[in-house]
Parts: sequence; C-alpha cells; structure tokens
Amino acid sequence: MLAILLLPFAGPILYYLFGVNRRKFKFFRLKQTEKRKLFDEKYKDLSEQANRKEPEQVKVAKLAKLIESSTFLTPYDGNKVTVLNGGAETFESIFEALQKAQKFIHLQYYIFSEGELTERFFELFKKKIAEGVEVRLIYDSFGSYSFRGKFKKKFQEIGVQVYPMMPIRFGNLLFTLNYRNHRKILIMDGHVGFTGGVNVSDKYIKPISDLGIWEDLHVKIEGPAVNSLHRIFMKDYHFASDEDLLMSKTYFPDVEPRGSHIVQIAAAGPDSKQPAIMQQYIAMVNSAEKYICIANPYFIPGTSILQALIIAALSGIEVRLLVPEKSDSRMAKFSMFSRFEQLLEVGVKIHLRPDFSHSKMIIVDGEIASVGSGNFDYRSFEHNFETNALLYDGELTEQIKAEFDRICSNCNRLDYKTFKNRPLWQRFMEGMAKFFSPLL
Repeated sequence: MLAILLLPFAGPILYYLFGVNRRKFKFFRLKQTEKRKLFDEKYKDLSEQANRKEPEQVKVAKLAKLIESSTFLTPYDGNKVTVLNGGAETFESIFEALQKAQKFIHLQYYIFSEGELTERFFELFKKKIAEGVEVRLIYDSFGSYSFRGKFKKKFQEIGVQVYPMMPIRFGNLLFTLNYRNHRKILIMDGHVGFTGGVNVSDKYIKPISDLGIWEDLHVKIEGPAVNSLHRIFMKDYHFASDEDLLMSKTYFPDVEPRGSHIVQIAAAGPDSKQPAIMQQYIAMVNSAEKYICIANPYFIPGTSILQALIIAALSGIEVRLLVPEKSDSRMAKFSMFSRFEQLLEVGVKIHLRPDFSHSKMIIVDGEIASVGSGNFDYRSFEHNFETNALLYDGELTEQIKAEFDRICSNCNRLDYKTFKNRPLWQRFMEGMAKFFSPLL
C-alpha cells in the first residue's frame, strides 16, 4: 500500500512483482508447477530403501513424521556423514570425491560463478566425460548471472548437460523473478552426496571483498540418504530440462550402508503445499528441553518463529544465536538487528562473530542438528527452493556444537542494556529495514 501511494506509477508494478504471494495463487496454477506436483505423486516410492529408519526418541520421531508428511522424504539409517567447515575443506572433499566418479555427476547450485573453482570443475568434467561419465548441471539464472554466453557454452561444448532453473525471460518474468532455486546439491554415482550452504564461488577460498573469505558449513553424505538428495535433484532437473530419462535404477542404485548415522533430507519451495523448512525450524524449537543453538547470516524470522524462540527462552531453555557482525547486505543486517532487542529482553544470548559466516545451522539438545541452505527469513520460507540435512545423531550434533561453542567464545556478546541504548539513527534504519523484511 505504501509503494502504491508513494509511487503512483511504479508502485503497482512493484506490488505485482513482489507483493502478491504467488505461492498461494498464480504460482500454483502454472503448468510447470503442476508438472512438479505430478512428479512427486508419480515417483514418491522411487527412493524407498531397506534402511528406512523410524526414530525411537519421541521428539525425533515427531519431527521425522512432520518432514515425511510434507515432503515424502523419510529418515534413513546406515549413513556416514562428514561435517565440512569452510570452503577450502568443502571443495577439497568435493574434488576428491569427483575424481572417483565412474557413472554420473549431478550438481545444482544457486551460485555457479566464473573463477578458479569453476575452472577446476571444467577441467575435471572434461576429464570425466572423456572417461564416459555423464555430467548434468542445473543452476539458478539469477544467482548465477555470470554463467552465460561463452562461459556457459564452453561447458556445453565438452558435453556437460546444462540447464537454468526458471530462466529469467520476458514471458515468465512476473512469475519467476521472485522465486529462486537456492539449493546446493552434488551427487556422484548415487552413493555420495554433498549439501549445505557453500556455493561455487571464489569468495569461499580467497578474500575478494571487504568481507574476507566467507565461512560456511557443508556435509558429505555416504549411504542410503543420498537417494533423497538425488530425488530432489531429479525433480528439479525434470522441471528445468523436461527430460524423463533419469527415472531408472541406473541413477537410483541400491545403496549399501556406509555408517551408523540417521539422516533425513528436508526440502521445500514455492510450489510446496506446506512451508516445510519453516515448519522444520518451528518444530525443532518447540521440541527443545535444554538448549537451542542457531547460526545464520540472515536471521529475519517471522512472528511464528520469533514467538517460538521467546517462549523457549521464557521457559528456561538456553537459546543462543550466532550471526556475523558484518554482512553482504546492509538492509538484511538492519532487519536482522531489529529483532534483537525483543530477544535479548527475554534472555536470548546473541553472539556477533567478526568474520562473515554464511552457515545455516540449528542444534537442539545435542540430539538433532540441521545443516543446509535454508535461512531464517521470508525468502527461504516462502520464495526459494531449499534443502536441509537433518542429522539424528548425538555424536555428530556434539561435534557441530563444539565448533559453535569455540566460535562463540571468540565473539562479542550483545548486552541488553547497551543495545537498548543504541543510536536513534540505527533504530530508524532497523525500522525501515524491518518494513521490507518480506522482500529480503
């Protein structure tokens, strides 16, 4: 309404682009969206494995059932999960795994940008394709804006099958500009998979901006749960390419157990009937009995999650929030800070890390951890296609929490009284940014 009143000509156009919740209206009526829904119904049993696991703990079982009901993705036992801290460690593990690929390499990224990393991918793809390995890549046309023209063509010329998700064109601009594929998934031969928050960008391996090297969290999964990750990729690839060739045992092999970790994949997008990522976070917060640890670069929660955290803190549960002091978006930073006074007042501990971290993680009671692409903001809950890996394992969870504690010990912790007396100009900027939170 404010946009329409202040900008009589541009306001209605901006509202039509960003103000209408197409997740509930037009987006659901698109032919392509209907195709995605039919995919779920047709292939809902495709990823069923013998290692499906019904969790024994009540809080884990309830969360697992919620995710399964919303996404058709079940928890699986028999996985080996490796937690990867930072871009250097993540890409070292990725390239090591890619070298061993024998049949196919499937990957999708929000950002696949020109630089040292993409050159390494190019050289490795060229070698693997010469060995007979199939390579398929889908990318977000907004996040990967530099992946076009000659840069994109050289990947196609060596045999990489490349497709954009929801390409930005004049005919579909109104329906796709505000909806992005924010996932980061990589799969080799159906046995090894990677997911988390790390994009293919040199900012993760060298300082190319004032923010320095970006920190992030990723996981390597070996075992039956890779099929769930692959199912998500297949659906997006089908949506982007209109190919139906991948729905076979060739790409969904029977996967032998590789370890003892229980893993469940959660995925959601603007075409989902339920906002599964938001529901996952609320359910995790509500299940906590001892503590909640959250690390996120864009902590801009809506009323439901904000109230859940307040209730948890008032109930005596330790709630700790780790966010970067610096940000790649001033608007997002001010919007994030606009929530802090309310949280600090009820006892939430907020730590500001001096470097920039892109990690999206939540831990509850040392029993459940979530690592993935989903932020605590409107965009991840309503507008983006996201993927999280839920780890139902005490050892893994404690490993992630130990790193969380180490970082917090070297961070500046906000004081409620000091923060309450912040400058008036900062309050004003926070208020303005909060108004635009649904667009961030």
